[in-house]
Amino acid sequence: MTLQFKPAETFRDTFTYRKSPEDILRFPFPFPEDEYMYSVNIEPHVRGGPTAAFRATFDIDEHYIAECRERERVLKEDPKRCQVLPHMMAAEWDTLELIMESMAADYPEHFSLAKAGDLWTWVNRPLGIQQSFTFGKVETLPCPPFEYITRQAQGDFTLQDQRDDNLYVDGGMVTTQADWSLEFDIGMSFHEWHGPVPLAHEKGVFDRALKYLLRLQYGQPVRRLNWTMTINPRLDTSPENYPVWGPDKASVTPENVAEKAHLRVELQTLFRLPRSGAILFGIRCYLTSVADIAKVPKWRRRLHRVLRDLHPDIASYKGLPRFRPMVLDYLAPLDDGAPTSKGIAPDTDVLAG
Repeated sequence: MTLQFKPAETFRDTFTYRKSPEDILRFPFPFPEDEYMYSVNIEPHVRGGPTAAFRATFDIDEHYIAECRERERVLKEDPKRCQVLPHMMAAEWDTLELIMESMAADYPEHFSLAKAGDLWTWVNRPLGIQQSFTFGKVETLPCPPFEYITRQAQGDFTLQDQRDDNLYVDGGMVTTQADWSLEFDIGMSFHEWHGPVPLAHEKGVFDRALKYLLRLQYGQPVRRLNWTMTINPRLDTSPENYPVWGPDKASVTPENVAEKAHLRVELQTLFRLPRSGAILFGIRCYLTSVADIAKVPKWRRRLHRVLRDLHPDIASYKGLPRFRPMVLDYLAPLDDGAPTSKGIAPDTDVLAG
């Protein structure tokens, strides 16, 4: 699958990020029904699914180079966005192996990995990288293995150590997060990390999710979708940078809401790692404007209905109250009341004008 990358696009300041028609249709739209409530919406993470975003173990798209450059920029501004506790070194090498092998298998025209015992050679053609190193020896890489490979992948990653019948966030590369802080959360338990989420605790969602993940098996990864909304196609909406992105919400008007308001979806994947027994949690972020969502008839109907009927506590937690009425005013005339099919796949491969 040969990709046409757009290396010059930006996710801050000028916001030149745009989606091609093909990229719109591969978006992992997060709503399988016309209403939304928290649930343990976990399924096996296999290659293939309702859109092309599910086609590979770690999805690469036309924004790959630009997102890697944005990550590099964030890390220069704040190196603490990548942290791994010392006891997680085996998990770091597990992560490097999993991502390298997966990307080389899924995108052989862009990535390759050659092994001669412990001597490995990694080639990343889009980023112009060729690196020979000894697996297991940190000093043979430019930086620690977890940081090295996650600098070359889209989305965020955390490492969950399993001990005492719990999971702990003991490492991460987090530069595209939806308003949470690795610096604050590192070392937290599963329930502590998810503490701010409303309604889900009372419904037992996180109790069931933790029990499920503690039994996660090697070679049987799982996935789920999560969502929120963001103003402007800004990847870095961290608490540390709130003074930068917080005022964006005040810039929304009825005239620009469709272009400024973006549905922000996380394709979350979880892998049991072989040597360490830790869990790698991938948080792959996708951004699509309401204007682009409106080009898919099924999605524009469903987004209107989900936002219209969304529980107020969830709307507040996701930071929607200020601009949700304007999004609804834009979408309401586009909802013709027709029924929508089950699932998230678009009902056409032709975009509306």
